[in-house]
Amino acid sequence: MISIHEAIELILDKIHPLPTEIVLLGDAVGRVLRMDVDARRDIPPQDNSAMDGYAFAYPEDAQEPLTLEVIDFIAAGHRPSQGLQPGEAAKIMTGAPVPDGADTVIPVEDTEAEGITVTFQRIPKKGANIRLAGEDVKEGEAVMSPGVKIRPTEAGMFAALGRSVVSVSQRPRVAILSTGDEIVEIDEAYAQGKIVNSNAYGLAAQVTQAGGVPVMLGIGRDSPEALYEILESARLCDMVLTTGGVSMGDRDFMLEVFEKWGVKREFWKVSMKPGKPVAFGMKGRKPVFGLPGNPVSAMVAFEQFVRPALRKMLGFERLFRPVFTATLAPDAGAVRAKVGRTEFVRCSVEYDGGQFKIVSVKKRGSGILSTLVEANGLMIIPAASEGVEPGGEVKVQLYDYELIEGADPGW
Repeated sequence: MISIHEAIELILDKIHPLPTEIVLLGDAVGRVLRMDVDARRDIPPQDNSAMDGYAFAYPEDAQEPLTLEVIDFIAAGHRPSQGLQPGEAAKIMTGAPVPDGADTVIPVEDTEAEGITVTFQRIPKKGANIRLAGEDVKEGEAVMSPGVKIRPTEAGMFAALGRSVVSVSQRPRVAILSTGDEIVEIDEAYAQGKIVNSNAYGLAAQVTQAGGVPVMLGIGRDSPEALYEILESARLCDMVLTTGGVSMGDRDFMLEVFEKWGVKREFWKVSMKPGKPVAFGMKGRKPVFGLPGNPVSAMVAFEQFVRPALRKMLGFERLFRPVFTATLAPDAGAVRAKVGRTEFVRCSVEYDGGQFKIVSVKKRGSGILSTLVEANGLMIIPAASEGVEPGGEVKVQLYDYELIEGADPGW
């Protein structure tokens, strides 16, 4: 049995980013950029007005108020019909190109127009209200590098650069197999002794949230032949997840089947709770995880091991959930732990006055899925610790960030 840190290190040492693919810009948000992006042109391409107003040449020696002759009207998307001479102005709309001879724009609300003239009481600072060519990016400038996560802001920049397709990491196709004669599908009639296949759907949601594409293999029955046959259908996937059958029961066949399928096992059993009976190995370049059958154990093990592996395959540099220091509230009670294993305790965390506070601790049974629903984080009790007392500080891994979303603007 190895420590959780050793397990993570072994896994990530075997994982490599997937090849690239070209996708439409609209499908690129949330993906990892795998190309250098340079500006093909200046943005903006020419000086333009930042205001609806009047463009004119700044008069170095003029007296206020200033009256100018209006000789042109320039709408956004249209070019000036002529340049300006001293004493002339052009009415201009936001985004319209500034005419030759002009270097300043005054907002329309600061002017008084009469006939073919415009007057303003105060002359703005030279260069006011003009967006200069290349002010955003200049032609040939490096704008983005590989490894960047494409957010809405990056998508907007790609559009501004005139790029409609993007090179990104491929999304891993993750085969998901639940095992056990006791497992039934959601819509099957309930029968005594049967368990609904919640693991597959919970794991599929975790895979999707991490950026992968879940491929449901169905349910594998408790025989080596049946399990081997269904694993064969995962050959074209980039990763395999199984749940159940990795412990030491008479009908736990997954380790045997993995070996027959050509999986080189790296470890089996991790010093953690929940999630101890985790197996990991490689079939060529394909990572294979044997997760526990208990739903909480499977989902917690996914967060610690599978999610970082998926993110590395996707090309992310930041692989792990955020971990914060939180204070155990008095009403939450003491948390006891067994020395020698890292324990992940389901808990509810609140963000109060700039600090994280654990306000309740959930039941610790590995089959009680509702406790994960009620919680938003996992309290991390180190292997060397016997637990934490009320008022004590402990690290918390958040898997739900709603607690730091604002109910009001907060400014």
